[in-house]
Formats: sequence, C-alpha cells, structure tokens
Amino acid sequence: MGRMSVEEPVGETGELPEYTERVLDVADAIPPGRVMTYGDVAEWLGEGGPRQVGRVMSLYGGTAPWWRVVRADGTLLPGHELRALGHYREEGTPLRESGPAAEGHLPRLDMRRARWDGREVSGRRGVPGG
Repeated sequence: MGRMSVEEPVGETGELPEYTERVLDVADAIPPGRVMTYGDVAEWLGEGGPRQVGRVMSLYGGTAPWWRVVRADGTLLPGHELRALGHYREEGTPLRESGPAAEGHLPRLDMRRARWDGREVSGRRGVPGG
C-alpha cells in the first residue's frame, strides 16, 4: 500500500490489483531522462493497452515517476504540464522547444531521443516489474 495516496481506490483486500502493480513497476524502472508511452508500457507487459495504462497512472501513479509515462505525440500531460516540465528539465529529458511562431507554448518531448525501450540501463539490463 506504500504507492497509494489516501484518496485512491483499492480492492476489497486493500491491495492493488496485479496489473496495476505491474504498470507501476514499469514506471519505476524507466531511467531518469527517458520516457515510455502508455502503449509502450502495455506492449512491454503483453496485456492491456494505452487506455488501461493511462487509467492505472491516473488513479495510482501519484507516487511513481508519472512524468516518465507519456503520450505518444510527446505533448505534456494536460493539467500537469509545468510540474512535468520541471521534472524533465531536472532529469535532462530531451525536449523539442517551441518555435518562434508558437510563442507562449510549452515544449514537447523529443520522443526520438527520449523514448526508452526497456533494455539497457547504465550498462545493466533493465528489468521492469522484476
């Protein structure tokens, strides 16, 4: 139960569903400065889809590095843009800054450079969920 806040729903036993734990384990395994899309996480797990991963992250992701599980187009999570941007800048996550015509707009993630495939982590094999 260490992952949850007081407001988050849980099962009758007070434990998170297995799929939820697995999604959060993958989020925890993503290295600083890298991201996975909702679909990437579902593909890594071999079950569910982007919407299911997004639902888990919206309900239970508050204590996980939620900013590392992102939309495939690289846009920042609506309503959490500034908090996420702070994390990305702190971690050195590759961003695509807005052009001069997009004055006042936030950058996007540079998905080509920021996307993590779940393998190499500092010379060792990444093992989400394990």
